[in-house]
Amino acid sequence: MRLLRTVLIIDLAAGVVGCLLNLVAFHPTGAQILSQVIRSFSAALFVGTPIVLLLARYGANMYARAFPINWALIVSGILACTLAGNLAYNAAAVAVGALAPSQFWASYWARMQFSAILALSVGIGAFGYGQLRNELDATTLQLRSRELGEERVRKLAAEAQLASLESHVRPHFLFNTLNTISSLIPDDPKLAESLVGKLAALLRFSLDSRQERLTSLERELKIVRDYLEIERARYGDRVRFHIQAPPELRSVEVPALSVQTLVENSVKHAVASRVEETEIRISASAGDALAIIAVSDNGPGFTAAQIRPGHGIDNLQRRLAALFGAAAKVRISTDTGVTLVSFCVPRTVVSRSAEEAN
Repeated sequence: MRLLRTVLIIDLAAGVVGCLLNLVAFHPTGAQILSQVIRSFSAALFVGTPIVLLLARYGANMYARAFPINWALIVSGILACTLAGNLAYNAAAVAVGALAPSQFWASYWARMQFSAILALSVGIGAFGYGQLRNELDATTLQLRSRELGEERVRKLAAEAQLASLESHVRPHFLFNTLNTISSLIPDDPKLAESLVGKLAALLRFSLDSRQERLTSLERELKIVRDYLEIERARYGDRVRFHIQAPPELRSVEVPALSVQTLVENSVKHAVASRVEETEIRISASAGDALAIIAVSDNGPGFTAAQIRPGHGIDNLQRRLAALFGAAAKVRISTDTGVTLVSFCVPRTVVSRSAEEAN
């Protein structure tokens, strides 16, 4: 239906232009005007239709060739259709008695000079317009897809941040932390005060991160240290941790609460579930244009099958894929009693002004 509409529009446009040019060039009398109009629209039908069909079927493939071959093919196709269309038009005119057989070639070559210019003008103009419209539609679709992708990222980030916020403010976590602080007030008020500050910073970061997708690794590691300090006050010597990240990687962008999610998972699986001492190591290293973030512990470990959909690591993995692609996925490995969970991100740096604003 769309192709038929295009054929009609092109044929009508070519017929109108041809009729106007003939009126200007030959100044027909009143009795000749109707005949000239019929001839112009008939010739447009015989020439314009094959051009539209050719360009609709093969135009995109022709245009995909390197310049100037692509336009040479398009121009040659239009001229070939013009030659064939005029032959068909003159043959039809002879068949219905509108043209004497002896005038076939003289009329043909006279019409070709005029129709070739008209066909090239209308054909190239219409094809160029169609290509620009297709490119605009493709760009619009790409922008819409990008907007949908960004909306999906924001949704995943909100889900992950809300899940992390819920884990931080869950009643037994707050109760145990506050109970620890309360017990420290008589014996070590300075430590109790420090833990209150760290708990406040942790909750504030959780709330602030709802508005962010990315943060600097340095800021993420600070909140991880505060979290582990709180857990160490609760579990005592059962928790030991080491954080190592070179200065050049501390400004790299990571998803907000990403490292925190992995550390919290270590506390859940390696500390809370047993009485043995647990050593948690957080490290950052540089790869080829990548920053590799890893969290390891010497706990009992876990497998990918144990990851709960929509929680913790699963949510983080979906956020990484949405933000950076499949290469940033979470990887889990166990070797000689040590479980290591890592992910990699591009070494995109958070601007200092943005970081200071936070």
